[in-house]
Amino acid sequence: MKKLFLFALLLCFVACENKNPDTPETQGDYVDLGLSSGTKWKKVNEKNSNDENGFYTYEEAMEQFEQNLPTQEQWLELRNECEWESSGMGYKVSGTNGNSIILPCAGYRDCAGGVNNVGSYGYYWSSTPYGSEQAWRLCFSPGWVMNMNHEDCCCGLSVRLVR
Repeated sequence: MKKLFLFALLLCFVACENKNPDTPETQGDYVDLGLSSGTKWKKVNEKNSNDENGFYTYEEAMEQFEQNLPTQEQWLELRNECEWESSGMGYKVSGTNGNSIILPCAGYRDCAGGVNNVGSYGYYWSSTPYGSEQAWRLCFSPGWVMNMNHEDCCCGLSVRLVR
């Protein structure tokens, strides 16, 4: 009986270990949009618990997510290879394979701390720097699809991860 109990305990341990709910593979946190690079995009934005609106400065985003923060090229690929459909307060971005993600218009926090354009514009960091005090970012609003431009690193923007 003792051996049977130990065997059952071992089986439970192995089964639980292989189904860790915190891993992207088991949660389905990333979406394959059929992009030519094979890049997969996370379903939701990251939320900075130190910021009321969940925004990150460029330094915070790079420190926490550097390897998974999209490059300027990955944002351009998303713009060029996907269909963008305004969904009220953001965009539904659909890949060639029919899968999609939603990018909300969360606005941004300026360097002085003011929050602007919530519900009307989406601003997202890329990992690509632009000089020493700015970085490339994506901007869009319901009415026009994204534009790549550079932003001061002290601003707080949304973060969407890739892998």
